[in-house]
Amino acid sequence: MSRAEHLPSSTTRLQAPTTRLGIAAGKLLNGMVAAFAKAGVGLWGSRVLAVRGRTSGEWRTTPVNILTHEGERYLVAPRGHTQWVRNLRAAGTGELRVGRRTEAFGAIELPDADKPEVLRAYLRRWNWQVAPFFEGIGPDAPAEDLLRVAPGYPVFRITGS
Repeated sequence: MSRAEHLPSSTTRLQAPTTRLGIAAGKLLNGMVAAFAKAGVGLWGSRVLAVRGRTSGEWRTTPVNILTHEGERYLVAPRGHTQWVRNLRAAGTGELRVGRRTEAFGAIELPDADKPEVLRAYLRRWNWQVAPFFEGIGPDAPAEDLLRVAPGYPVFRITGS
């Protein structure tokens, strides 16, 4: 599959805090979650995602929430097409780390049509944390609304490496 086949039409959607307070709060929260995960405590199912950079080949890390839904595990990108998303698309594999435990994994990006129920489950679990990135879409939104916004939220099914 070529790179173009992975990208939905709205690939420019990237939601990041724009105020100093929002940037500081995001860095503080991500830093705290990452510090706990590195210490071996995965808060709310969080892990440190490690993916090789698509240009540098160096490990890049960021804290992520792992969603378990209907027996499968997923990575959802609430901020859109971020650098970790682009790196994971290019690499197809990564590592989930918590403390000294490292789990190598493969990743399959879901097509938009398969995302609504995963997004709904993600919002049910972490709406308190990610609501600002979903622009008024909540866990009780109609399936049509979730499908409409699906191109802006990459979702990967975690597979064995």
